[in-house]
Amino acid sequence: MAFPHRPDAPELPDFSMLKRLARDQLIYLLEQLPGKKDLFIEADLMSPLDRIANVSILKQHEVDKLYKVENKPALSSSEHSMQVQSLCLSFLPSVLLQRIPVLVRAFGLCFLVRPRIRNMRYIANLVNADKVAGRTRKYKVIFSPQKFYACEMVLEEEGIYGDVSCDEWAFSLLPLDVDLLSMELPEFFRDYFLEGDQRWINTVAQALHLLSTLYGPFPNCYGIGRCAKMSYELWRQLEEEEDGETKGRRPEIGHIFLLDRDVDFVTALCSQVVYEGLVDDTFRIKCGSVDFGPEVTSSDKSLKVLLNAEDKVFSEIRNEHFSNVFGFLSQKARNLQAQYDRRRGMDIKQMKNFVSRELKGLKQEHRLLSLHIGACESIMKKKTKQDFQELIKTEHALLEGFNIREGTSYIEEHIDRQVSPIESLRLMCLLSITENGLIPKDYRSLKTQYLQSYGPEHLLTFSNLRRAGLLTEQAPGDTLTAVESKVSKLVTDKAAGKITDAFSSLAKRSNFRAISKKLNLIPRVDGEYDLKVPRDMAYVFSGAYVPLSCRIVELVLERRSWQGLDEVVRLLNCSECAFTDMAKEDKASSESLRLILVVFLGGCTFSEISALRFLGREKGYRFIFLTTAVTNSARLMEAMSEVKA
Repeated sequence: MAFPHRPDAPELPDFSMLKRLARDQLIYLLEQLPGKKDLFIEADLMSPLDRIANVSILKQHEVDKLYKVENKPALSSSEHSMQVQSLCLSFLPSVLLQRIPVLVRAFGLCFLVRPRIRNMRYIANLVNADKVAGRTRKYKVIFSPQKFYACEMVLEEEGIYGDVSCDEWAFSLLPLDVDLLSMELPEFFRDYFLEGDQRWINTVAQALHLLSTLYGPFPNCYGIGRCAKMSYELWRQLEEEEDGETKGRRPEIGHIFLLDRDVDFVTALCSQVVYEGLVDDTFRIKCGSVDFGPEVTSSDKSLKVLLNAEDKVFSEIRNEHFSNVFGFLSQKARNLQAQYDRRRGMDIKQMKNFVSRELKGLKQEHRLLSLHIGACESIMKKKTKQDFQELIKTEHALLEGFNIREGTSYIEEHIDRQVSPIESLRLMCLLSITENGLIPKDYRSLKTQYLQSYGPEHLLTFSNLRRAGLLTEQAPGDTLTAVESKVSKLVTDKAAGKITDAFSSLAKRSNFRAISKKLNLIPRVDGEYDLKVPRDMAYVFSGAYVPLSCRIVELVLERRSWQGLDEVVRLLNCSECAFTDMAKEDKASSESLRLILVVFLGGCTFSEISALRFLGREKGYRFIFLTTAVTNSARLMEAMSEVKA
């Protein structure tokens, strides 16, 4: 069962314009360094760049060679010049995969990098090595998506600020699919939600400004979270400064919803069971594509596959619960075989038509079908090995608040067996958030066992998780019922609302159980939940849990405001950070009012995307997703970890 759109569903805007703009701007910046040039690209930017401008386009604009920036331990200028013959940089994967010494013949060197201090040191070493060797070249640094003053300060400290020209490639919106835009900023989550670094908020505001410039103003704006509010306010300032750009234009997108990741950590911590989410958890989808290894391709080679709506097989199963996927693929295989079998009994003219019109499409579909069947088999093998059913059962019990002791014992066993440091952390965080913090005895016990099992180097990770509110310890007397009773007494009195906020935000409490009851996040189902014909968004977690983030979006859209959700907002510790901005709707067509842009600050999961696509189909909406990066539970834990894999 795929998710066909209703006949009356609104058309999505064409986001290919964003790619063209990014490509044109990059070409313009490259041409500012005349003559032949070598391009040094940071690893993080390789995949996004490949989606915007491939190697042949770069070659047309006098890029001679492409190198990957490798931040090895920094050498002094003198050491660098002596070792410059042996310093190696790897080519982009799309070019010849070989390593060569840096004997650059090009007239100029161009660096396409993220605004990071270590990159500035790397560039300074190369430039200073050239100076020592008496080479004269032109240098250009292109920062993406923006440059920071701190980076220019480092270039000045290193004595090369006058030797390099600096520019920005404001590439902050990459269309990964017809309804999915990514800023490709995975560091956003750690920078803001752990370090409190607000530098990327300007990038978000600029991205929203670009969207409103290209696709008209957004008549209705909603948001929740401190980061959402700051991004919104900065974006509005930009709109006011450039007043008139969107005036008089008809809106293409009727609603925009900004949501902070820390409003809903639970959804991001749960194991994904929709097909696209499982592919991401198992193989890691990067920048809209996935590398399927030999175990999937049934050959000795790996294959990079683009996963989007153009893949006809994938588009039909991406939002499906995994239990339905095998049945769909086997039916598809039978249909395909039947189409091949039509060749029998054809005359020459019919065969000619078949070969020219249908055969190529059938072969392509057959190739994709075999890949997705291989991926399913590989997922099944890995999940069977991990005893996935037992894991899901434990997660569901934690979400529902049942058998907490058994859940804690399962996590202890997981740690003792050293299954995976990231998985063990994830389960501990899920237990902590659903229980509003661990009781001190359990916190100390689990932490001790974890450090003994996986090593004391993880100690700082626990500090990070506590600061982010992911893994906390209950204060004496702060059992779940005590917190709930305190809050329920206070929320009835409006004047006491601020005291509730202060009390909650002090300890970064989650209040998940109270929110879950209030919003009916755990569906009560008589009998077994029908995953073949899902009745609500809970199907993305096997009918056990409706994603909190998606429920909030659903309720706010129904009300067109936060009215009636005051208690929920307080429980989320966001009383000062939930906002609504409604414009006059006289210019907005009924079609545009059914188009909703949901902006996830800190990352969104494929489960949330599937859930909102389901909601859109049920209610006649079309959702567009903008995220700082696509995330999952493992990426979330890795961002918090001080031990790099």
